Amino acid sequence: MPAENQVFNQDILIAVDESENAERAVSYVARLLEGRAGFRVTILHIIQDPEEDYFPDPAEKDKWLDQYRARMAQRVEVYRRILLAAGFAPERVSVRTPTLSCPSLAECILAERDEGKYATIVVGRKGISRKERFLFGSVSSKIVNHASNCTVWVVS
Repeated sequence: MPAENQVFNQDILIAVDESENAERAVSYVARLLEGRAGFRVTILHIIQDPEEDYFPDPAEKDKWLDQYRARMAQRVEVYRRILLAAGFAPERVSVRTPTLSCPSLAECILAERDEGKYATIVVGRKGISRKERFLFGSVSSKIVNHASNCTVWVVS
C-alpha cells in the first residue's frame, strides 16, 4: 500500500500520578498537538490495589480507596481540562483509572498500552537521584527499556 494511503494510529496514552511531572507531561502533549484532528488521548492513572496487610480491616481499606479515588478524580479532571483548553474535542479525551494489582506500575502501563494498542506512551520523569534509580529503577526507565511497537515520550 502506498504511504499516502496508510492510516496511522494516533492514539496517545498519558500515564499520570499526582506529581508536577505528570502535569508537565499532560501540558507538553497539549502544547505540542494543540488539539490537532486525528489524535485521541487517554489519561491513565493506575490505582495500585493495596495489600490487605496495610489496613486493620477491609472497611478501612475501602475507605482509603474511596478517598484516594475522589482525590485522583479531581486531579485527573485538571489534566483533562488542560487538554480541552488546548483544543482537544471532549470526545477525543478519555480517562481510565483502573484499580489493579501490579507487579510494577511500568508493567501495568505497558499492559494497558498493549490492550489499547496505543501508538505513543507519555510519562513524566520523577526527580529521583541516580542512587535511587539504580536501586529501585524508575517507571519511565522501565517503560523505555521494555516498550515495543510504540513511541515513548518521557517529559521532565
